Amino acid sequence: IVGVLMMGSIKNINFEDFTEAMPAFLAIIAMPFTFSIANGIAAGLIAYPIVKIAAGRAKEIHPIVYILAFLFILRFATLAG
Repeated sequence: IVGVLMMGSIKNINFEDFTEAMPAFLAIIAMPFTFSIANGIAAGLIAYPIVKIAAGRAKEIHPIVYILAFLFILRFATLAG
C-alpha cells in the first residue's frame, strides 16, 4: 500500500528540471534495490544537495537538507563496516 501511495506522487515531480528529477529518480530506483524505503529516501536526500551544488544552485537548498545529507552519509559510512 505504501508503494502505491508513493507512486501517485511521481506526477508531481518536475522532470523538466534535472536537479529535481535526478534525486527523485535515484530515490525511486534505490528503494527496490536496497529493499528499504529509508535507504531510498536517504539516497535521494544525499543526491539532492550534490546535484544542486554541481548545477550552481546551492542557494536554493535549506541548511537542514545539508545537515540531513551529512547525517545520512555518516550513517552509511558507519554501517558499511
